[in-house]
Amino acid sequence: MIALIQRVSEANVVVDGKVVGAIGKGLLVLLGVEKGDDDKKAHRLHEKVLGYRIFGDENDKMNLNVQQAGGDVLVVSQFTLAADTKKGMRPSFNGAPPAEAERLYDVFSQYCRDSGVRTENGIFAADMKVSLVNDGPVTFWLQV
Repeated sequence: MIALIQRVSEANVVVDGKVVGAIGKGLLVLLGVEKGDDDKKAHRLHEKVLGYRIFGDENDKMNLNVQQAGGDVLVVSQFTLAADTKKGMRPSFNGAPPAEAERLYDVFSQYCRDSGVRTENGIFAADMKVSLVNDGPVTFWLQV
């Protein structure tokens, strides 16, 4: 399971011209589900995402996690993160089956909510327009 996280001052997802998820300060999480991922990996990744210290403290050092910084989380499904790009000029997609990927996307998002973080979502498998203001820019690739 992969999370590309971006520290944002704001982010939103639009589907068919309608905003379906939006946050202010926090994390935009592009979530990729790989073949063989399970609830245990979703739980470990949610802990890593929420615990990752990438927000500035009183000395502007990256010592605070999203919860300590009072931020929100916007989770967007991103199957292309699980692409095989090692050969050729066209990616191969062999990630988790769509039904399982959607289930784990929902599980990951619920773990975030259950941790007390305001969590918004895009719409799984929709054609989404994602807008963000990357704060920093700060972007990390997390994988479990």
